Amino acid sequence: MATQTAEANVSTLNHPEAVVVRFAGDSGDGMQLTGGQFTLSSALAGNDFATFPDFPAEIRAPQGTLFGVSAFQINFGSTAIDTAGDAPDVLVAMNPAALKTNVGMLKPGGLIIADTGEFTKRNLDKAHYEVSPIEDGSLAKWQVLAFDISALTVEAVKPFGLGNKDALRCKNMWTLGLALWMFDRDRAPLTEWLTNKFRKNPVLAEANIAALNAGHAYGETAELGGQLHKQHIDKVETPPGLYRTITGAEAVAMGLVAGAQLAHLPMFFGGYPITPASSILHYLVGMKEFGVTTFQAEDEIAAIASAIGASYAGSLGVTSSSGPGIALKGEAMGLAVMTELPLVIVNSQRGGPSTGLPTKTEQSDLYQALYGRNGDTPIPVIAACSPGDAFDCAIEAVRIATQYMTPVILLTDGYIANAAEPWAVPDVASYAPFPATFLAQRNGPNGTLLPYARDEKGARPWIKPGTPGLTHRIGGIEKNPGTGNLDYSAAAHQTMTDARKAKIDGVANSIPAQEVTLGEAGGKLAVVGWGSTYGPIHQAVGRARAKGLDVSHIHVRHIWPLPQNLGDLLRGYDKVLVPEMNTGQFKTVLRDQFLVDARPLNKVSGQPFTIAELEAAIEGAVG
Repeated sequence: MATQTAEANVSTLNHPEAVVVRFAGDSGDGMQLTGGQFTLSSALAGNDFATFPDFPAEIRAPQGTLFGVSAFQINFGSTAIDTAGDAPDVLVAMNPAALKTNVGMLKPGGLIIADTGEFTKRNLDKAHYEVSPIEDGSLAKWQVLAFDISALTVEAVKPFGLGNKDALRCKNMWTLGLALWMFDRDRAPLTEWLTNKFRKNPVLAEANIAALNAGHAYGETAELGGQLHKQHIDKVETPPGLYRTITGAEAVAMGLVAGAQLAHLPMFFGGYPITPASSILHYLVGMKEFGVTTFQAEDEIAAIASAIGASYAGSLGVTSSSGPGIALKGEAMGLAVMTELPLVIVNSQRGGPSTGLPTKTEQSDLYQALYGRNGDTPIPVIAACSPGDAFDCAIEAVRIATQYMTPVILLTDGYIANAAEPWAVPDVASYAPFPATFLAQRNGPNGTLLPYARDEKGARPWIKPGTPGLTHRIGGIEKNPGTGNLDYSAAAHQTMTDARKAKIDGVANSIPAQEVTLGEAGGKLAVVGWGSTYGPIHQAVGRARAKGLDVSHIHVRHIWPLPQNLGDLLRGYDKVLVPEMNTGQFKTVLRDQFLVDARPLNKVSGQPFTIAELEAAIEGAVG
């Protein structure tokens, strides 16, 4: 129960519009779980939010080391939130390594909450601290609240008879309890979640609940002065409707299933585990009731080959991976282009090349998506800009694949895949179905079959194997333009290459005209983005416009083919700035296609752009 003093303080709470909190600790400290449950509490409190899980690259780095730090950042507030925040207001550091790798991000005057129980000589050495930063004055520009969370947790769970190792595993719940008190959150939903999670081990459930309650009580009863006080974040004003928290990987999975339903097709997913794409398979496994078949293949090549086989048999074939796996799938993508079968390929981009930065985000696979196959093999490319947007992008990928009989690449990245945001669950009746059709009888003169005859969109017919009288040849060798018989004559190859290109170019006829996301059509500066740069660009442009700067934001979903009006739109600005988490790939595409003097703003650190970085670039471009 809250003390009388704590209850009285409720009426004098601070009411900031938004707060950024970053939880950081060893990869075994449960920071992702802590962050996830704090996100749930933010959703239940009615806040808007955006999250950024920041995983270490190693599966399980040595405990307490700098390269084993796992972090989770959340920006939540009573106003519209588009990014996980530039600089945290609060950093929870569970050990010295977590402090060292994250404290530089904390805004001046921000609050550090540190577990002194982990600041041992051994852990300080692992973090390359000669002396404890809590004691040497090096943290003077921040507020520091340092106390022994480990000991307090062990004391809280002592009645449950846990060993010291198991007891310390509860300290993330103790920390979460303190965070819930700090931001005036209800513990009941978390208590219910813990009860369900440890249903088969009630002792662990009770111990974690006790730790949660102890952390909350510590905030209520400890006399911590101005360093720590309760803050209340009001609800954000949102249109009425049903909302849920969604990650990009969840949204892709649900969007693919929705797309298959709108196409009236069963869906087959062939995948191979790779960070950060694996979660898509994990979610799809639980959707069998929607006609979804999942298959974890022995390698990336088998995964895409099985999906192509499923499409040949009359299902919607889907596969997913990240950069290195997409490279392995390259030859089979060419097979899908040559056979002209519908296929959706999801690329959750990560830092490269090779194994690169497997848990960090990047946008460096754009060239790979557009050009990364042998021969002239055009494939439509779509890029999602946020976790929620990934749902609609997945549906759009299915529509194009089935209506144009082509593979389609859907680009997300590590940030979108792992991040979460509130999502208004759409009305399924608002989506127009696009039923796939199969050829039922011969379509040529005199009762002949022409498996590569084309409709008004340039798409060939989809023929289910086993349909009486429709036996046809299919494969990766060039074909006769109509009959599909093997034909690698000069004329046949020229005709088929031109036809495949014209079909993909024609996709532009069925996509919306490019709109200005924020600002006017024409002016001094257009900031053009794609993918997950949406949030920081949108915020930076909004702030710049509030200062009176003539700048607009244009965000492109359809990367190939590009919207038909995009060139004219870009030519209406004096300058075009293209921020990307690569070395300038989309900038080059825009220059090539429209002969505009697009200028790059590049970042390849494995971290998203900050709003401040983009604000500075905008001011430099228009000033």
